[in-house]
Amino acid sequence: MEKTSRLPAQAAASEEVRPDKPRRFVFLLLDKFTLLSFSAAVESLRIANRMAGRELYSWRLLSEDGQTVTCSAGIEFRVDGGLEELERDDTILVCGGIEVQKATTRRILNWLRREARKGSAVGGLCTAGYTLARAGLLDGRRATIHWENQDSFAEEFDTVQLTKSVFVIDGNRITTAGGTASIDLMLRLIAEDHGADLANLVADQLIYSSIRTDQDIQRLSVPTRIGVRHPKLARVIQMMEANIEEPVSPSLLASEVGLSTRQLERLFRRYLNRSPKRYYMELRLQKARNLLMQTDMSVINVALACGFASPSHFSKCYRAHYNTTPYRERGTQAQRHAEP
Repeated sequence: MEKTSRLPAQAAASEEVRPDKPRRFVFLLLDKFTLLSFSAAVESLRIANRMAGRELYSWRLLSEDGQTVTCSAGIEFRVDGGLEELERDDTILVCGGIEVQKATTRRILNWLRREARKGSAVGGLCTAGYTLARAGLLDGRRATIHWENQDSFAEEFDTVQLTKSVFVIDGNRITTAGGTASIDLMLRLIAEDHGADLANLVADQLIYSSIRTDQDIQRLSVPTRIGVRHPKLARVIQMMEANIEEPVSPSLLASEVGLSTRQLERLFRRYLNRSPKRYYMELRLQKARNLLMQTDMSVINVALACGFASPSHFSKCYRAHYNTTPYRERGTQAQRHAEP
């Protein structure tokens, strides 16, 4: 049950000098948007109003055509309107999810560009950073996107300074990595608008005990992800992840952390039940699959981006790991996008 805490006297006093007009957020829900990143943002605003005892924030839901929109969990949402003209003071947050490329239509891009020209703040939650980048709104800016989409985003938008942060605010452009990163973003905005005391009250109501900043990265550390706390093994894996396009030999990786090649082999066998070469190959193939599924890059370019010297070798390795060829994978994805 939510508490009925009130703001401390100092925070309450600072509220009295604020303008009475609520700050309005406009959420554009793309088809198959991620429910968690959207609901986390709205709930943070709702609780801020409740804790303050007055309406500090309002929100409006839009879809491309003004009709109901379905999230990735299959739940339909009624909205307040379509791609209408907004006020300059509105903060636009585009909510993305799966198949964001398909959901990013020309009509949406034109609308975003028009609203951005007014000087409005425009943001993208979860994968919607892709939509902002397609509209040209992130050129020369710092931004983030869900880690699963980072490889394809970096290949397609080389003018964007992509980070691994949970959220990024660069001027009047906002991006988040998705999921609970929306809470971190909203707590930051609430603190900037109405003070840290209110933001902390909202966090308490959300049972959110570890507030992240834009300096925190979105993925778990390597030791946590692999379930192994061996510093030299973690360092080698970090180097592998950072050198996908031009793979580094196991002997060089071993020497970088003060191990022999044989010692490195034993570490991988003991903790990961595979050789360093096999683990490295799986990382490269995982990136290749992301690029095939999320971009229009040719199979040859995908192979080169993942450190394969020839398409035939790439295809052979891909088939051995995924039981299908890169060309069939690409064809399956294209057919899925073509379906109504």
